[in-house]
Amino acid sequence: MTEQDNLSGMSIADAKEYIVHHLITFKQNGKRIDELQAEIEKWTARVALAKSKGADDLANEAERKADQFRTECETLKIENDDLKNVIDNMRRQLPVLASRERSIDADLLEQELLITAGYNPGDEEKIGLNRKFADLEKDASADVALEALKKKMQNENGEIA
Repeated sequence: MTEQDNLSGMSIADAKEYIVHHLITFKQNGKRIDELQAEIEKWTARVALAKSKGADDLANEAERKADQFRTECETLKIENDDLKNVIDNMRRQLPVLASRERSIDADLLEQELLITAGYNPGDEEKIGLNRKFADLEKDASADVALEALKKKMQNENGEIA
């Protein structure tokens, strides 16, 4: 992996945008390669025409032009092959980036739940205290209910029936 195709540290959106820019360059290079191949064909045909007419100086000039276009075309093909490999490497990294973004932040989730329940961030102590009092009140009401039940069950002598 080269520095050019290393997406670590990018968000998934930034990584996708970065890949799109590479894809645009790849497509533009492909169009330019097609144009260059057309130029090569044109100048190769001119070489044949000049040779058939005995104009060796024109044939040499046309051959030189065709060679220029061949060289540029081959360079661009090599660049595009490399660019395709870079794009493929980057695409393989996208699932890893997506999985990192989907990881759950427990603290953030807790804060969101507190907000949903009507509390403000930082109210954890207040919530804990409220829970403790609610537990005490529930225990106290259970004790009162148990005592009332015991009194109902006792007969006049104080014995449990």
